Amino acid sequence: MIRFLALCASLALSVAPGFAQVPASAPPAPAGAAPPAAASPAPASPRAWESLSPEQKQVLQGYQGNWNSLPAERQQSLAKGSQRWLSMTPQQRAGAQQRFNQWRAMPPEQRQLVRQRWQEFKSLPPERQREVRESFNRFRQMPPERRQQLRQQWRQMTPEQRHRAVQGGRAPPGGHAAPPPHHPPR
Repeated sequence: MIRFLALCASLALSVAPGFAQVPASAPPAPAGAAPPAAASPAPASPRAWESLSPEQKQVLQGYQGNWNSLPAERQQSLAKGSQRWLSMTPQQRAGAQQRFNQWRAMPPEQRQLVRQRWQEFKSLPPERQREVRESFNRFRQMPPERRQQLRQQWRQMTPEQRHRAVQGGRAPPGGHAAPPPHHPPR
C-alpha cells in the first residue's frame, strides 16, 4: 500500500495527459485517449468536421475553425473524448471539469511531472496498476484529517526515506505511508 500511495498520489490527476491542449469550452479528453508511442497502432484517418454528430460538434465547438488542420490522431482523440463526455452524468461532468480546471491551473513544470508519473504508472504491469489503484482508492476514502496527517508525515521524510517507502513498502517514521507533497488536497 505504501508504494501505491506514493505513486498514485503523484497521479492524483491521472486524467491529466488528455487535458494538455483542450480549451476551457471543451471537455477533457479521456486519460488514455492517445496511445503510447511504443504501441503504435495503424495511423488514424482524418475526420471531417461534418462527420461528427451534432452533439459532438457542440462539445467540440472551440475546435470548429481549425478542426481540419489538426493532426488525425488529435481529431480521433477529441472525437473519442467528446463521446465519453456525452456519456457522462452531470455529476461526472462536474468532476471532470473540476479536474480540468486543476490541470489548467498547474504550472508547466508540474504538468510535466504529472505526465511523467502517468507514463511511469502506465509502464507498470497490469497487476501492479490494479494494486496501485486499489491502494489509492483506500487512501481517498480515509477521512480528510487522516490524509492530511499522512501527507505531513510524507513531507517530513528525507528523500532516502521516501525512496525506501516507495521501493520497499516500508512506512515512514510513525508507521504510516503518505503521498508526495504535490498531491492536491481533497
